[in-house]
Amino acid sequence: MNRILIAEDEDRIASFLEKGLRGNGFTTTVVGDGLAAYEHARSGRYDLMILDIGLPLADGFTVLRRLREERTALPVIILTARDGVADTVAGLEGGADDYLAKPFAFEELLARVRLRLRAERTPEATILRAGDLSLDLRTRRAHAGERSVDLSTREFALAEVFFRHPDQVLTREQLLSHVWGFDFDPGSNVVDVYVRYLRRKLGAERIETVRGSGYRLRAT
Repeated sequence: MNRILIAEDEDRIASFLEKGLRGNGFTTTVVGDGLAAYEHARSGRYDLMILDIGLPLADGFTVLRRLREERTALPVIILTARDGVADTVAGLEGGADDYLAKPFAFEELLARVRLRLRAERTPEATILRAGDLSLDLRTRRAHAGERSVDLSTREFALAEVFFRHPDQVLTREQLLSHVWGFDFDPGSNVVDVYVRYLRRKLGAERIETVRGSGYRLRAT
């Protein structure tokens, strides 16, 4: 089981990350300042760090620079509200393995985490299947029987959540959190709208409405 260090001082975002990553099988530790992030990251107990730039005591750039000066090879994904080109370049040139700006969709962060860990474990399947439906993670296309289906970015992200949890009931809140990120509006009907889009493309009977609970992708 991969161990993820989360260096984030905003409690709401840290909790969001921790719940999402644990729900996908990772072990997590959360620290709220740069000095703690540095000490934990150099301990050798973690497989990847998600690092916020705006940390107290020592910012993320400082933490990253010190780690790389010591030749600590821990993969680092920078997560920050700073989305300017200069900050992106500074983070990557400073030794970050990836860079994601807030607000973000959890499913995108999850994909980046898996990508950085892939070289250290058995390669992940690139095609997800549910009965005669399949989703190709490389081409970002779906197949329903012999029929190829193009998906928009959001449709693909929503489909991936369903394909990774076939025959499981997923609530609207879970889908909102995974696909639309931590700033989602819990009263929004956007999930219902995009489920309708997927039904049109994959088949209306493929995604069931579970009254009072959410939706389920039928694998059989």
